[in-house]
Amino acid sequence: MLFPQIIRLLDAGQPVALCTLVRARGSTPQRTGAQMLVTPSGETRGTLGGGCVEAEVRSRAMGLLARGESRLLTFRLDSDYGWDDGLICGGNMDVYVHSLVTPGDAGPLAEVEAALAGRRAAVYSFAYATDAGEARTFSQTLEPVPRLILAGAGHVGQALAAVVRGLEFAVSVIDDRPDFLSAERFPGTTLLAGDIEATLRAYPIDPFTYVVIVTRGHKNDGRALGAVIGSEAKYLGLIGSKRKIVTILRELAGQGVARERLAAVHAPIGLDIGAVTPGEIAVSIAAELVAVRRGKGAGAGGSMRMGETAWRAAAGE
Repeated sequence: MLFPQIIRLLDAGQPVALCTLVRARGSTPQRTGAQMLVTPSGETRGTLGGGCVEAEVRSRAMGLLARGESRLLTFRLDSDYGWDDGLICGGNMDVYVHSLVTPGDAGPLAEVEAALAGRRAAVYSFAYATDAGEARTFSQTLEPVPRLILAGAGHVGQALAAVVRGLEFAVSVIDDRPDFLSAERFPGTTLLAGDIEATLRAYPIDPFTYVVIVTRGHKNDGRALGAVIGSEAKYLGLIGSKRKIVTILRELAGQGVARERLAAVHAPIGLDIGAVTPGEIAVSIAAELVAVRRGKGAGAGGSMRMGETAWRAAAGE
């Protein structure tokens, strides 16, 4: 997220250009909403997809920033704008370069950042004009940093924490074995030692929270799932064989857990890539987390999730 960096730079007296992909047609290297920050010296953060267009945006943004001007830039991705690999996308990109000069210019960004810090979604929008004078509005809904709770600090939990470290998830690991929770095994991770079920029940789970249950046994898995199955979590994933999953879901059904809650559990967890080792299983799970985050949901290609099938088996249908 670039907003906190922009606010800090403006507060320090350094102007910046915020370059936003406001419209994309056809095949483009980034989706609408992609952003890149450009400083007066040409330093960049974020990306619009790389290649010649990004370099051109950077160059023009520096010039606009020097003059304190904002402008819409339009690019046709044909042979004039080849990419680093020599391929031609063939689409069109509209990039709005917004010069932010004083701390006051960061007001709308600060409002969005405050909402996100409070774990609330926020709408970022601004008005701009084309070179022909046509008035347009860009609007984008932003969500807080997703939280990932790993229930279980074993081999799979450790491997998954390492994989998602570069995927912009805030990761917490829960285990009742303190010796498994160390900064060496889980760098850059929040470590929560204690009873897994009790810790999960006390955790502030919101609609931007993902829960992955990879404890060391059937009983622990069942209790952990029972602790969160009624929560607002965006994703609940349970590792294990189909037989174990059906057994756990049957137990929860017997406790009165609603059918739709059971059917929403991602189990078996991950995408079907033939994973065997902890590292491979971690990649499989991480891929499913990304699919859900990016709106692919249960329809992600290759998902191993049983869904309604698991519920029917648990209910004895």
